[in-house]
Amino acid sequence: MEATPHLRKGWTTGACATAAARAAFAALCDQDFPDPVTITLPGGQTPAFALALTEREKDFARAGVVKDAGDDPDVTHGATLIATLRWTAPGTGVTFAAGEGVGTVTRPGLPLPPGEPAINPMPREMIRANLQAEAALQNRTADVNVEISIPSGEKIAARTLNARLGILGGLSILGTTGIVTPFSCSAWIASIHRGIDVARAMGLTTLAGATGSTSEAAVKQLLGLPEEALIDMGDFVGGMLKYLHKNPVPRVAVAGGMAKMTKLAQGLLDLHSKRGQVDLDFLAGFGGGAASDIRNANSAKHAFEIADAAGIDLAGPVAEAAWHTAAKSLRTNCALNLIVFDRDGRLLAQTGFRAIPD
Repeated sequence: MEATPHLRKGWTTGACATAAARAAFAALCDQDFPDPVTITLPGGQTPAFALALTEREKDFARAGVVKDAGDDPDVTHGATLIATLRWTAPGTGVTFAAGEGVGTVTRPGLPLPPGEPAINPMPREMIRANLQAEAALQNRTADVNVEISIPSGEKIAARTLNARLGILGGLSILGTTGIVTPFSCSAWIASIHRGIDVARAMGLTTLAGATGSTSEAAVKQLLGLPEEALIDMGDFVGGMLKYLHKNPVPRVAVAGGMAKMTKLAQGLLDLHSKRGQVDLDFLAGFGGGAASDIRNANSAKHAFEIADAAGIDLAGPVAEAAWHTAAKSLRTNCALNLIVFDRDGRLLAQTGFRAIPD
């Protein structure tokens, strides 16, 4: 989904943490807290951020910035990013710590090794570059420990995939550009990629991407999978499959409800309603004597109900057609299983794990 011109852009947690850190560093150098504080983003933009809190004691300085995600439905919108800075030994450079509400990496496969605070590499570089720039202005060196905290972070993190990825205790500090583009869904696709990375690093041989919570719970039970093998792909089946093409595993399952899997069967790889609708003519092609009624159905669910009442299997042909769409995108030496569930998580059809032909 592309950003709409009328939607307001926002700032990533990485940009907000950088602003808070730069303001705190200036105060640590015995200057007034700059408010607003201006930072430089990786793309050269220089936004200014108002400070939500300031605090200075003999051995530390602390500043906070409230995250504004613009018009993006970001769960961290309105959260306060707090940076607490303390001097460290000369030559140590900028080091990082996770404060309240910021997670810690506990599993391999992520951009940071286990034990590290979940402050991603690009936000670290952004913080480091801005502190070094501020240090040059103050004729100091940036030998400081930067502790990032988010008071509500652990509660907010329960609404993200962090726990599944092995990031415990709170949120991650994210962002590659510092800018949030409304409805770009880049964060969701990035979480799909990280989920695959973690599963591969754990040596898992079967992964299952699901379109929603019902199909995820159903495929987990059907295949007996651990939590780490489940990929919350949502509508982004193409994003998952293309990443798996470059980062393969031996077995991949794609699971979803009737409407989403019908769209995949039609050849769509982005299953959002804005990208395409269920083609009832397509479904009618599998409808035999009920084709006319299916063509005039009110929805995919209604079409499946009509077929079921007529004793016609729609789910099987849909699963088969969706398997071929997914296989073309996956294009790797693995076994693929396409699974269709109803809205209650009842199994309607599956192709079984079959090797993708060369």
